[in-house]
Amino acid sequence: MSKKKLVFSGVQPTGNLHLGNYLGAMKNFVSLQKEMECIYCVVDLHAITTLQKPEQLRNNVLETVASFLATGLDPNKSIIFNQSSVSGHAELAWILNCVSRIGWLNRMTQFKDKAGPDKETASVGLYIYPNLMAADILLYKATHVPVGADQKQHLELSRDIAQKFNNDFNCKDFFPLPEPLIPKNVSRIMSLRDGTKKMSKSEDSDYSRINLKDSADDINKKIKKAKSDSDPIPDNLKSLEKKPEALNLLNIYSEISKMSLENVLKEMSGKEYSFLKSKLTEILTSEIIPVGKQIKKLLEDRPHLENVLKKGREKANIRAEENLKIIREKVGLI
Repeated sequence: MSKKKLVFSGVQPTGNLHLGNYLGAMKNFVSLQKEMECIYCVVDLHAITTLQKPEQLRNNVLETVASFLATGLDPNKSIIFNQSSVSGHAELAWILNCVSRIGWLNRMTQFKDKAGPDKETASVGLYIYPNLMAADILLYKATHVPVGADQKQHLELSRDIAQKFNNDFNCKDFFPLPEPLIPKNVSRIMSLRDGTKKMSKSEDSDYSRINLKDSADDINKKIKKAKSDSDPIPDNLKSLEKKPEALNLLNIYSEISKMSLENVLKEMSGKEYSFLKSKLTEILTSEIIPVGKQIKKLLEDRPHLENVLKKGREKANIRAEENLKIIREKVGLI
């Protein structure tokens, strides 16, 4: 068994990827492809745990691929494909459904959050979603998975499932126990309207986020309207602890400018938040507008995006089938 490091990550095709996705995940993906072998998957099977409009889902898959390419992912260096095009994901998910335990799934907090108070009406797919995530990772014997805080519990479950499969079928170390890759010094990007909530496409107000396809005028308006604070910018982090919206704007400036938050405060302390917003608008426009233009350009060439997925599927499928052949034998399937 190869001990080579292999990264797997999946992104849901929700459309309109935003600044939080860009800073929290996609820039990290580009860095990782320079260091390790990487597989990046558009997880359209995960998306249908809630009802999707078919044409919109297809468009969102292509937009996600366009966003991958526009931010610097290279299909010649990384495997890029959509999950449903490799049937091994669904096949291994069923096998792992029979390995995973109900008690494990009952502990998954994300299902409780997404299903809300009326969990009896949620889809079974939403409940067993973590098992499919485990299959995504283990199908390729990935060794490392980039994760945020909200997915760390699911990765722990993937490790538990891998360990149980190895024990149940007497094949020690067959599945590696995937390790989390948590980007160093990357702040969570929060809503521009509520600094206690993560920036999200699902939030009703479009003014809560900077979308990757926003125009310069959109960015300007959103930053101007972003919640901040009436006091001047302080010179220490402790003073910002009870001002989450203000802290969020400073964190975004820190991430984009590649300055530490401490140095940002040295530059900004004593100034009004209007000064920060002006500077933030300037660097956001410089960073995001070229990405948005490239996404729009790529979306005009649908055959190219479909070809990227086709080539990625072919590469992914070869690896998946090699591993599934052994998995079927170990389980006793003919």
